[in-house]
Amino acid sequence: MLKPFAALLLAVAAPAAIAQTAPAAAPAAQGPFVLDALPYAANALAPVIDQETMELHWGKHHRAYVDNLNKAVTADPALKGVSLEQLLARVSTLPKAVRDNGGGHWNHRFFWALMAPEGKRGAPSAPLLAAIERDFGGLDKFKAAFQQAGATQFGSGWAWLVVTPEGKLAVTSTPNQDNPLMDLAPVKGTPILGNDVWEHAYYLTYRNRRGDYLSKWWDVVNWGHVNELFAEASARR
Repeated sequence: MLKPFAALLLAVAAPAAIAQTAPAAAPAAQGPFVLDALPYAANALAPVIDQETMELHWGKHHRAYVDNLNKAVTADPALKGVSLEQLLARVSTLPKAVRDNGGGHWNHRFFWALMAPEGKRGAPSAPLLAAIERDFGGLDKFKAAFQQAGATQFGSGWAWLVVTPEGKLAVTSTPNQDNPLMDLAPVKGTPILGNDVWEHAYYLTYRNRRGDYLSKWWDVVNWGHVNELFAEASARR
């Protein structure tokens, strides 16, 4: 039997029927932003992230951020044609609905691409490993710092690895749907890795064991994509 919290989650947003291919995105609320299809099947990350969690997380939670962001920006003619990144860069001057839902959309779109099915995950590149060694003292120490950031983020939020404006790597965390691209972020930088520590990201499998989720999540990281993001961020300096 499901525990009460998990039962409540499923009652609020029951997952779609089981599918062996990536779920297709349905039309979002009218506006400039869209919910893209997942880049893999909903069961592709199991057992680290189970199919029910993926369908609920992507199909319900992410969709709500897209729909609500579209409502927020279409209500203000001054925001017409403004990109998501431009919104985040001045989010402190915009309504809370833009901050919450703009961050939610950007964060989740980023998050899905950071994971991959077995056989497509790769490993950290030599340049990335060298930067990790320089700034953290090694891969294991970096992973420990990243997991600590996620474990100690009070309530809901995210853990991040960013390239700072100075070209260094830094681990940080943000509450709710904030991210390091926002003008109000305490640690600003270009994210190259991020993990969602909202309960809906892990509760059906891990219940309240956030630390177990953070530890197992490394098994599905798409290091090939992280390497690309690191190279792009480094080249922009």
